[in-house]
Amino acid sequence: MENDVQTVHDIFALKPEEQDFFLGQLREMDRQTRLEYESSWHHWARPEQLAPAGDWTVWLVMAGRGFGKTRAGAEWVRNIAEADGSARFALIGANFAETRMVMVEGESGLLSIAPPKNRPIWEPSLKRLRWRNGAEAYLYSAAEPEGLRGPQHSHSWCDEIAKWANNSGQALAAWDNLKMGLRLGNAPKIAATTTPRPVALVRALVKGDYRKKGVVITRGATKDNMMNLPIAFINVMNADYGGSRLGRQELDGELIEELEGALWTRAMIEECRVSADETSKITRIVIGVDPPASSSGDACGIIVAAVRADHKAVILADCSVEKASPETWARAVADAARIWRADRVIAEANQGGAMVKSVLHAADISLPVRLVHASRGKVARAEPVAALYEAGRVQHADAFPRLEDELCGLLIGGGYEGPGRSPDRADALVYALTELMLRQKREPRVRV
Repeated sequence: MENDVQTVHDIFALKPEEQDFFLGQLREMDRQTRLEYESSWHHWARPEQLAPAGDWTVWLVMAGRGFGKTRAGAEWVRNIAEADGSARFALIGANFAETRMVMVEGESGLLSIAPPKNRPIWEPSLKRLRWRNGAEAYLYSAAEPEGLRGPQHSHSWCDEIAKWANNSGQALAAWDNLKMGLRLGNAPKIAATTTPRPVALVRALVKGDYRKKGVVITRGATKDNMMNLPIAFINVMNADYGGSRLGRQELDGELIEELEGALWTRAMIEECRVSADETSKITRIVIGVDPPASSSGDACGIIVAAVRADHKAVILADCSVEKASPETWARAVADAARIWRADRVIAEANQGGAMVKSVLHAADISLPVRLVHASRGKVARAEPVAALYEAGRVQHADAFPRLEDELCGLLIGGGYEGPGRSPDRADALVYALTELMLRQKREPRVRV
């Protein structure tokens, strides 16, 4: 029949039952072709989903949701298992249910990604997968670290390690027991896939001393996998969480840590967010400016802040510029003042004094500039402003990741451990809010 059927017209010339049979054969051939193609992971995986080259002990894939972390981990296991019949894997999830539902039976799990001819035999009662060449994988729960004491393995795939419970040190104990049991094969390896959270195990792996011991980190975001995700999902996620702490962690794959003793906390900043329609009834707008010492050094902090009729302050914009010449950052200040119709520009005068005012007036002669001299350290100046946040008197009309990182890097008692050499954006915010909320206004009095 295959030789007889040459064209679409020939198909319709067949009897109905013959048409069904022929079309069924085509569908099966198409299905097999797709399975063969999909099984060729190296042909269509993104580079960051493939195991890195070189000599490493731990491959940490730390990325946003929907990045394809689970698929990357499962394909890494499948590639080794099909090539090495002596391989012995430890599959570890937060608990047995997640290990089974995600790593084994899930849409990107080991059973789903395997072509029929190489699909491993799943033995749920034994918590074991067996490949036809002899390779095996055993399921474990990170909540029961003692289960990893004793068994030996050559490889391990650990999923969502940031979710592993560590109330009594279970997560770290599970990791330690796993590593002590990696005694098979010539080069034991661990693949760990997770959405980042600043838990003890993740922080330890990211630290520099661990990276010297063979830890390779792959980072990524949800948007990296846009081709395989619904565009509606991407749009909703960006609209609801873009720029927020949750979005940066869960979508952008950033590891956002809380510094002990910081003046600002992430929770404090998240609580002060408001929508744009809640910024009405503004009575005054100022722009805080922290000029850089040189065009090749720090950024020029430019923060737009306002005060409302209810005496609450609102941060409206971060217009800061980096590595800019005096003319460039002065123009950025002038543009921000024009766009936001600022009542005053508050600029630090420690770096250049009158020169700062001259540069700003050169950009716009009508700029209402007031210079302030920083007589105290950065943290001392920032403490009263942080107290305004604690009292709920400051709000953010948008997400300002760079600014917020700097705020959370200022430490009580002095010191800065945020991004960059200096908290330029945070300083500009402090100048603006000090002018709006903390500057004492002189009122006329009658001397007796």
